[in-house]
Amino acid sequence: MDHRLLTIQDVSCVGQCSLTVALPIVSACGIETAILPSSVLSNHTGKGFSAWTFRDLTDEMPKILDQWLKEKIDFDAFYTGYVSKSQIPHILDIFKKAARPGAVKIVDPAMADNGKLYAGFDDDFPKEMARLVAEADYALPNLTEASFLLGQEYIESGYDKAYIEKTIAGLHKLGAKNVILTGVSFDPAKLGVAVSDGKKIDYYFNDRLPAAMHGTGDVYASAFAGSLMRGKPVLEAAAIAADFVVESMKKTLGDDSHFYGVKFEKAIPFLVGRLEK
Repeated sequence: MDHRLLTIQDVSCVGQCSLTVALPIVSACGIETAILPSSVLSNHTGKGFSAWTFRDLTDEMPKILDQWLKEKIDFDAFYTGYVSKSQIPHILDIFKKAARPGAVKIVDPAMADNGKLYAGFDDDFPKEMARLVAEADYALPNLTEASFLLGQEYIESGYDKAYIEKTIAGLHKLGAKNVILTGVSFDPAKLGVAVSDGKKIDYYFNDRLPAAMHGTGDVYASAFAGSLMRGKPVLEAAAIAADFVVESMKKTLGDDSHFYGVKFEKAIPFLVGRLEK
């Protein structure tokens, strides 16, 4: 039986993030990708857009699950992204009731960046997100999200490996079996990830590009999920995802009109090529 992955996150109709990133990238990895939209927005809430429409779909989640159970639809992987507090109990229910034996849970606790929670999340939200992280076989927070999950001070730069190791240990203590901590840097010229299975921490770095672009976390998590489901070891999946983000950013550099995301579509051949090696 082919792998079937369910990704649960919002749809930003315009703006390359969330489901408009996850569906094409995981699909390009050769994995059947089912979706459960948590909400629908006209466009994402990041810089560059003045406002947005928003329709919450929480009430649909239990109805959809009930229908899946009637149809005997199940999944051998779950990948969660941007969701609301009220949706987390429903997602945990989906994990429990719609999982094939040995189903893999990949949790991207998409809620914060640059030391701040995203608009619309209150101070209690990280405690709820920690419930999802506790169920994760693979948790993919950035440094800001990890700090909120653990209730620790966010340090933007100048930290050492001891700080990273302490942070990762805290995430394992929450329940995450494997931790892929993104946005790690010990050198201003390098940016990368720390990958831990609870026993060993490995690092993978790329040269830092002279730009910060919206949606790269979603691109990373989607490429990681697809690579992992293709059978790549966790460190290799983390490295492929990082290289894919860099390639996507390179395809976008110099186009100031493309402020809302990265041109990941132009880098998909690169991703597919890496997966075939």
